[in-house]
Amino acid sequence: MGELETRVRVPYKPRPLQRELHELVRGRRWSALVCHRRFGKTVWAVNHLQRDANLCPLPRPRYAYIAPTYRQGKAVAWDYMKHYAYPIPGHEVNESELRVDYPNGGQLRIYGADNADALRGLYFDGVVFDEYGLHDPLIFSEVVRPALTERKGWAVFLGTPAGKNQFYDICQLAQREAGWLYKVYRASETGIIPDEELKAALQTMTLDEYQQEFECSFEASVKGSIFGADISKAREEHRITRVPYDPMLKVDTCWDLGIGDSTAIWFVQAVPGSGEVRLIDYYEHAGEGLHHYVGVLQQRGYVYGTHWAPHDIAVKELTSGRSRFETAQSMGLNFRIVPQASVEDGIHAARMLLPRCWFDAVKCERGLETLTHYKRDFNTRIGEFIARPVHDWASHGADAFRYCALALRTPRVVDVEKQRAREIAQAQRDYDPYDRLRERAMAGARRRGGL
Repeated sequence: MGELETRVRVPYKPRPLQRELHELVRGRRWSALVCHRRFGKTVWAVNHLQRDANLCPLPRPRYAYIAPTYRQGKAVAWDYMKHYAYPIPGHEVNESELRVDYPNGGQLRIYGADNADALRGLYFDGVVFDEYGLHDPLIFSEVVRPALTERKGWAVFLGTPAGKNQFYDICQLAQREAGWLYKVYRASETGIIPDEELKAALQTMTLDEYQQEFECSFEASVKGSIFGADISKAREEHRITRVPYDPMLKVDTCWDLGIGDSTAIWFVQAVPGSGEVRLIDYYEHAGEGLHHYVGVLQQRGYVYGTHWAPHDIAVKELTSGRSRFETAQSMGLNFRIVPQASVEDGIHAARMLLPRCWFDAVKCERGLETLTHYKRDFNTRIGEFIARPVHDWASHGADAFRYCALALRTPRVVDVEKQRAREIAQAQRDYDPYDRLRERAMAGARRRGGL
C-alpha cells in the first residue's frame, strides 16, 4: 500500500506578485530579489521555506531564515513561522531555538548573521537571507555557501537597498550570471501601497529615503552612516585605487582587539612631510589568539614601524594574571597604546584623517565596507539617530580606524620605551577591572543571540 496523501490548507493567500515570485524562484538555485517596503517579503520567505521543508524528498530537510541579527529574526519572522505552521498535523515548535519541526523530519529555523558560529558545521537545503544588505558580507561566502554544497541547496538574497554594499554586489552578479534570478519590485509599479499613502510618505521623508525604501534605489547612502560620505568622497576623488606597498616606508599597524568576537588590523604607511596616509592592507578574523595575528604580520613580509593597540591591552587578565600586552611582547610584538579618548573624539579624529587617506581597493575592501556601514543607533521611540554607534560586524574595522586616527595625531616621542611604560601605567589606572567581566558577559550574550 502506498502512503496516504495529506492535504493541509495553511492560512496564507499570496498576493499576485508573491505568487509569481514563488513560481519564479522554485527550481532556481540562486535568486536576488529587491523589494520595496511593505511588499510582504518576510511572509513570502517564511511560506516559501516552509513549503520546501515539507515537500523536500531528501532525508531530514534543513531550511533557514537568516536575519541580520538573531534578535531581529525573532521579532520579525518567528510569529509568522508559528502561525503558518499551525494547521500542519504533527508539527512541533521549539521556542528556545526558534525552530519548527515538521512530521517528515524537516526543520525550519531562524538564525542571525551576527552569530556566524551558530551556522558552522551545518547543512542546508535552502536559505533565505532577509535584508541581506545589513548582513556581515562574509556570512555567505565563508559560512553558508559551504553548508549548501553537499545537498546542492538554494539561496535567496532578499531585501530593500541600503547603499552599495554586499546586497548591491550580489544583485550585480545576478544580472550578469546565467542561472541566477534577479527581480526588482518598486512601489510605483506593484500597486500594493495606495498612491495617497506614497504621496504622504514622500512629504515626511527625504527624497533619498523615499527612493531607497519605496523605489529600491541603491544610490542612497546607508542610514545613519558615520563615515559613508567620507568614503563616497574618497571614491569620487579616486583615492580608492591600487596602493602598492612602498618598501622605503615602514608599515604601522592599528588594531581593534576583540573579546569573543573579531580582531581587525589596518596596515598604514604615512608619507613624511606630505600628510598623505596610505592604507595598504586590512585583515580581520575571529576566534584566534594573538599567535595567529603575529603569524599574519610575518606572512605579509612588510617592514614594520609601530603597532598600535587600544588601552585595554594593558589590563591583566583575571584568569592568567597577564595582560595581552605582555603576551604579545613574549611573541616579539611590542605595542604602543593609543591614547584613551571618547568614541566621539575618535570619530572626529577619523573624519579629520580621512581626506588625507588613500585606500587599496582590493586589499582594503573589507575594511572599506566596515567604514561605510559603521552607523549610529536609531532610537525608535523618539524617531532619531543617537550618538552611540551600533556594535555590529562593521564596528571592529571602524574602531581600529578610529585608533589609527588617534595614533597618527599623537606627537612622536624620542624615548619610546619610557613613553610605552607611561602608557601602560595610565591604561591600568584608567581601567575599571569590572569592565572586562562586563565585556565577556556581553560577548557571550551576543554569541547566544541575546544582544
